[in-house]
Amino acid sequence: MYVTIFLGTIEQGLLWSIMVLGLYMTFRVLDYADLTVDGSFALGAAVAARLIFGGHDPWTATLLAIVAGAVAGMITGILHTQFRIAPLLSGILSMIALYSINLRIMGKANISLLRLDTVMSKITAIGVPEQWAVLVIGVLVAVLAVVILWLFLNTEMGFAMRATGDNAQMIRSLGVNTNRIKIIGLSLSNALVALSGALVAQYQSFADVGMGIGTIVVGLASVIIGEVLFGTKSIMRTLIAVVLGSLVYRIVVAVVLQLGLNPTDLRLFTALIVTVALASPILKGKVQSWVASGKGEKSA
Repeated sequence: MYVTIFLGTIEQGLLWSIMVLGLYMTFRVLDYADLTVDGSFALGAAVAARLIFGGHDPWTATLLAIVAGAVAGMITGILHTQFRIAPLLSGILSMIALYSINLRIMGKANISLLRLDTVMSKITAIGVPEQWAVLVIGVLVAVLAVVILWLFLNTEMGFAMRATGDNAQMIRSLGVNTNRIKIIGLSLSNALVALSGALVAQYQSFADVGMGIGTIVVGLASVIIGEVLFGTKSIMRTLIAVVLGSLVYRIVVAVVLQLGLNPTDLRLFTALIVTVALASPILKGKVQSWVASGKGEKSA
């Protein structure tokens, strides 16, 4: 039983890590608090589920989910850059609009994908054992996403995007169009988030209009856990740390649930993890100061 639980936890961690990578692009690279992810995650699930339910190829459905996510991110970017709406508010507006859009796409609050073809069943059809299909998909997509982001962030546009997040005014003085950079970054981020939503929907065999609620909190927890535990000395190391952070978060959640935590308290537990992780540098400094003052008193 425990092996099955562990395998399922790793599978979920890998599929959700795509979303975490997307959130990393806005939260860390662009320094942009983008709440669109709560809507674009469900958007990816809605588009993929609706197309699969209608008999379309799951690979095509997943690809179109990525495109839909990119469009959602682009709209958020346009709201911010062209209409001067604050980053937080532009994301909230997109997130609210996407709730209704997702309902329109699905036609109802949820869609079941039981006994329908998904990317997992397609992988099984080429010879991969059924119990390993999700793991294979998760590993392949996570590795591909990490490599693509690493290559992108080391291009001229990638450097410009990182510089935009660090000091937008400075990079504008060098003639870089930061508005275009932000729109591209938000589109890329939400494309990854929508991809994650599409894969998660196919993994759990249903899409629900509310499945994106709290996505940003889960993503932040995973990003921060990964950075704290595995370090950020290079771009590649940071991207890998983000993926591992998603796995660690899922393992921690699974262990806590096994110990008896009420599932309804899971959001509270996640919020506490994020709070502790964000406060860890300050807490660490206070502890070091306390230890140093204690040693000083003893030596006196």
